[in-house]
Amino acid sequence: MGKLFYILFIRLYPLVARVLSLFNKKAGLWVKGRQQVMTRLQETFAREQRPVLWMHCASLGEFEQGRPILEALRGNYPGYAILLTFFSPSGYEVRKNYEGADHIFYLPMDAPARARNFYDIVRPQLVLFVKYEYWYFYLREARERKIPLLLVSGIFRPDQAFFHWYGKFYKHMLSCFNHFFVQYKAAAQLLASIGYEHNVTVAGDTRFDRVQQIAGGFTPIEAIAQFCAGHQVIVAGSTWTEDDKTLDHYVNTRTSLRYIIAPHNIDPSRLKECCTLYKGAVLFSEWQKCGGQLESHCLIIDNIGMLSRLYAYATICFVGGGFGGDGIHNILEAAVYEKPVVFGPVYDKYQEGTDMVALQGAYSVSDALQLEQLLDALLSDEVMYQAACRNAGNYVKDNTGATERIVSYIQEKRLLTS
Repeated sequence: MGKLFYILFIRLYPLVARVLSLFNKKAGLWVKGRQQVMTRLQETFAREQRPVLWMHCASLGEFEQGRPILEALRGNYPGYAILLTFFSPSGYEVRKNYEGADHIFYLPMDAPARARNFYDIVRPQLVLFVKYEYWYFYLREARERKIPLLLVSGIFRPDQAFFHWYGKFYKHMLSCFNHFFVQYKAAAQLLASIGYEHNVTVAGDTRFDRVQQIAGGFTPIEAIAQFCAGHQVIVAGSTWTEDDKTLDHYVNTRTSLRYIIAPHNIDPSRLKECCTLYKGAVLFSEWQKCGGQLESHCLIIDNIGMLSRLYAYATICFVGGGFGGDGIHNILEAAVYEKPVVFGPVYDKYQEGTDMVALQGAYSVSDALQLEQLLDALLSDEVMYQAACRNAGNYVKDNTGATERIVSYIQEKRLLTS
């Protein structure tokens, strides 16, 4: 029954995407990106003479987890061509020109014949799936061809189908993997409960390695440094409307501080909304164009790619997503700079959120009043503030090393050859 529903899903998904593409930009990109994708793969790999390493990521967040591994393997095995695939436009469109991979494509929609054709074309020697995306026919094909298949930075939760009576088909998917590298002990325990215990390693979360790498290579942003100079600064990253409506009163009434707001989406309508909520705010592009001569205490970031560096300029970091249904965005990007992190109440699915709240390196608030009280306390109580800074920074330092553990396994098992 599970397989029947899965096949129905993979057949209906492209049809629904085509309908949505008529009025939804993201769906349009999903559809357009897969047009003639098998032909383009065939043309590309007909010219590729090197052995191939394939990594698949659902979206941008998963890519950031896989990236440290990919870059370490490229350094250790320069003779391999790297294929990077994405399911979502939010990953592909941002990273389609990433220089760390030789070939970047949308993953063709899962189907038996299509998966066989994909493997015939690409001929990967090692396959890495990142975190939690499972495409049955691609996984099955790797197993049948005896191609090593690893799950890296894996997470598992009790509510997933694998761990329920109706999940036999999904459990079968897991049998295709040679090894699971999971982020936390709880995930390993869940896998052990359904018979997977000898091919599971608690490696940790590669995002810790990635944010350490980013912070270690930090390059200043002169315009931001100019804006922040001499002021306490609150950087709000990856915000949604609900986050901004919680924060706007504080920003509009504490005008002696500096604020940098980096909305998760930068569509014109969203930027306009931010400029309406935050009184007197200016877009970063406009402020930069005027050489910093515009008077404002609040910048709205209208580009992609700066956020991980913006947190370095913060006194306190606010990370968005916690007032919506999906939960918080990447708080490690802020914590690596030894900054206190604040977010909304929806964070229970994120281990780093739970850990950092317990360590008092991060704080969760449920409404605007709590947020304002917390920000005032952190800005006025130096002992509390410095303790939060230390706790946040130490949490990141104490949890690095996942990339090295995964790469060491690949080397020890000789899954790739130099």
